[in-house]
Amino acid sequence: MTFPPTFEYDAVIVGGTPAGIMTGITIAKAGRRAVILERSAYMGGLPANGLGATDIHTRGATGGLFLEFVGRVKQHYSDTYGADSQQLTDCSDGYRFEPHVAEKILHQMIAEQGDLLEVRTMRQFDHEPSNAIKDGAVLRGIRISNRESGEQEIYRASVFVDATYEGDLAAAAGAPYMLGREGADEYNEPCAGKFYQRWDDPVDGYYSTGQADNAIQSYNYRLPLTTDKSNMTRIDKPPSYNRDEYLSLIDDVRLNRFAGPPKPMEFDGIGAITNMARVPNDKVDGNNQHAAFISTDLPEENWPYPTASWDWRDRFALRLRDYILGLFYFAQNDPDLPADFRERCNRWGLAADEFTDNDNFPRQIYVREGRRIRGEYLFTAHDALSKRGSPAHMTSITASHYALDSHACLKREEGRPHTDGIFTYPTTPYCVPYGVIVPLEVENLLIPVPASGTHIGFSTLRMEPCWMALGEAAGVAINVCLDGGSSPRDANVVEMQRRLLAAGAVLTYYQDAAPGDAHYEALQFFALRGFLGDSYEAKLDEPVADDDRENWTIWANTPDLANFSGARGQLLDKIFSEVGKRTDEEQVALYASISS
Repeated sequence: MTFPPTFEYDAVIVGGTPAGIMTGITIAKAGRRAVILERSAYMGGLPANGLGATDIHTRGATGGLFLEFVGRVKQHYSDTYGADSQQLTDCSDGYRFEPHVAEKILHQMIAEQGDLLEVRTMRQFDHEPSNAIKDGAVLRGIRISNRESGEQEIYRASVFVDATYEGDLAAAAGAPYMLGREGADEYNEPCAGKFYQRWDDPVDGYYSTGQADNAIQSYNYRLPLTTDKSNMTRIDKPPSYNRDEYLSLIDDVRLNRFAGPPKPMEFDGIGAITNMARVPNDKVDGNNQHAAFISTDLPEENWPYPTASWDWRDRFALRLRDYILGLFYFAQNDPDLPADFRERCNRWGLAADEFTDNDNFPRQIYVREGRRIRGEYLFTAHDALSKRGSPAHMTSITASHYALDSHACLKREEGRPHTDGIFTYPTTPYCVPYGVIVPLEVENLLIPVPASGTHIGFSTLRMEPCWMALGEAAGVAINVCLDGGSSPRDANVVEMQRRLLAAGAVLTYYQDAAPGDAHYEALQFFALRGFLGDSYEAKLDEPVADDDRENWTIWANTPDLANFSGARGQLLDKIFSEVGKRTDEEQVALYASISS
C-alpha cells in the first residue's frame, strides 16, 4: 500500500487570496515556515482578477500590509510612467489598479519572504470531512489533491488557516456555518431578510417582509474593459448564447426603465449593463450595475455554490462567463436594440493585455458570500454602526469602513420595480473583534475570509481591505500562539494588538492620527478601552482636561500620574508605558476591570 507524501509546516494556509497571502507573509516575517495551497494556477484572488477599484469608504481606516500593498501600487505607476503621468493620477494613490499590476505586486511581496513562505498552486481541497485529519476537536492535518499529478498529499501543521472565499476547510473540519439570510426579527438589523430597495432611494416597505430564507447574494466577474482600440479584444458570441435571456433589456433601453432613479447619461451605452470605475491605462473595472434589472450578476443560480462540489462550481463558473459575454454580445449586436445604443456599446471591449492566457477574461469568479463560519464572536450590522468602548472593541484586530452592501439575491420579478436583496446602508469606521476569525468547535484553525457574521454583518466585512487586514491579524495570532504555546482560541490578544500596532495596523480609526504618529500606539490601546469616547478626533496635542486626566489615571490604576500636566497624547503614552511594565496577568485583570 502506497501512502500519500506528507509535508509539515508551522502553518498551512488554504486559499491564495490576498488574505491568505497576508497571513503567510506575516508568519514568514517572524521566521516561521508557512505554505499557501491554491486550487488554481494563479495567486491573488479578486484584486488579481479584475477588482481594481478598492472597496473602502474611509482611506486610512485600514492599515498594515494592506496599506503597504496600496503604497506599492502607487509606486509602481510612479516608477513606470512618471510622477506627472495620467496613470499615476488614475491609480488614485494606489487604491485603483490593473489586475496584472495587483498580481505582480502580490507575487513580489511573497517572493521577499524567501524559502519561509512556499506557494503550491493546483492544490485542491475538497470539503469532505475525511479530508480534515483531526484529533478530537484539534485539526492536525489535511488531505489535498494535486490537480496536476492526480495524487493525494498530506499537510500537517501547528495551525491551519481557511483563507478561501468558500469556507471549505472550516466546514470539513466541523465548524458550524451559516448560509442564507437571517430574518429582520432575529438580530434587529437594517436590511435583513427579504428586502427591496430602489437603488439610491428609501426602502420599499410594501415589498420588504424581512423574512429569513436560504438566498445568498449574486456573483459575477469583474471585467477590465477599455475603449482603446489598440488594446482591445472584441467580444464574440459565446458557445451557449441564448438570446431569450436578454430580451428584457430591449424595452429597458427604449423606455429608460431601471431599478433606480433614471439617469439617462449614466446609462448611455454600456453603462446600462455594467457599472464602471476608472483604473489606469484607459481601462475600467466593470462591475454589476445596481440600478439595472439585468447586468453582470446572475442571481439565484449561485445559491448551491458555497456547499457544492468543485465540479459543480466549475460548471457554474463557465455558465456565468458565457452569460456575461452573451449579455455584452447582445448589447452590441442585437438588431432589436436601438442602433445608437448598439453603437455606443460597441466602443467597448476586453483589455487585451489582461489575462492573456484566458482569452482576456478573468480567471476567478467574484464569490461575494460563501459559507459564513460561526465564530467566537458574531459580527452583525450593529457592530458596523456601534460606538467605541464596548467589550468587543477591546479585542479589535483591525478597523475597517464600508457600507452594509449586498447585490441581488433574486432575478427580476415581473411587476416589481426593484430587485430583491440589493441594499446599501451607511456605516461609520468600525472595529472587528478577534473572535470573528476564531471558529467554534474546531481547534488550531483561523478563518480570516469566511469570517463569522450575519448576512448583513458579513456584507461589509467581505471587502478585500478588511479581508487582507484579517489575514495579517491571523498571521500575528499564529505567531503569538506559537511563541507562547497557546491555542488560537486562547491567544493573548493584548500581545497581538501590540504586534499589529508595531506593524502599522489600525485597530480603531481617528481622522487626525495615523500609524507612525507620536503617541499612536497608546491612543489605539486606550481608545479601544473607552478612554476617548465616540469622537473620531484624538486631539493628541491639546492639553489634557481635568476630567480626562482623573478618569484615565483611575481606570489604568496609575495614581502617580494624577497630577500630570501636558498634552493628551503625552499622558496616554505615560500610562501605556506604566501598564506595559506589569505582568501579563496584571494587564489582563486591568483590561477586564476597565471593560466592566
